[in-house]
Amino acid sequence: MITKKNVVLLGPPGAGKGTLSEVLLKEEKLAHVSTGDIFRSEIGKGTELGKLAKSYMDSGKLVPDEVVADMVAAKLLSAECADGFLLDGFPRTIRQAELLEKALDQAGKKLDAVVLFDAPEELLIQRLTARLTCRKCGASFNKIFAKPKVEGVCDHCGGELYQRSDDSLETAKNRLAVYREQTFPLIEYYTGKSLLKKIDSSLPKAEGYAALRAILS
Repeated sequence: MITKKNVVLLGPPGAGKGTLSEVLLKEEKLAHVSTGDIFRSEIGKGTELGKLAKSYMDSGKLVPDEVVADMVAAKLLSAECADGFLLDGFPRTIRQAELLEKALDQAGKKLDAVVLFDAPEELLIQRLTARLTCRKCGASFNKIFAKPKVEGVCDHCGGELYQRSDDSLETAKNRLAVYREQTFPLIEYYTGKSLLKKIDSSLPKAEGYAALRAILS
């Protein structure tokens, strides 16, 4: 049984955060808090925050950190997060980390750990350019590390698997460059707060998951 239940998942795209957290969420009663999911939910429900976020997105602008942080804060206050949460995709910058800290204070919560998924860039590019996505349910697979049972067919719904145009080598390198510029400073930030724990996400899935559970136990 894990004891650290309020957790931020940190690491570059392709590091395996989604893969290992999916397994953890099946075994532990934690809420998966993804900014993408929150955006879709708030916009779908027509909340004031959702309308505000949509106005920025519709005009092609980035949603301001303060608006994103307010959405995350509202989610953290919900009953769904009462037993703990995995924050995925937020914070991405020092500013967002500071806003998260303020939101947690207001919710009477604190972070138990920040887990850094660490892997060599060469491996990350391999993973990012080998991703397959289901046209029907959106599930992700990987031609190298997480092959479907039947080639070209989704294990979950039987839908067709395809490679998205944004899974190109150029896009992968750009995503990693953005991570280095914006998010890498969070490693030092959370190390200074004695919250950072690191796992080698180049390990096979079973070993990586065992390492994740050990950190959170």
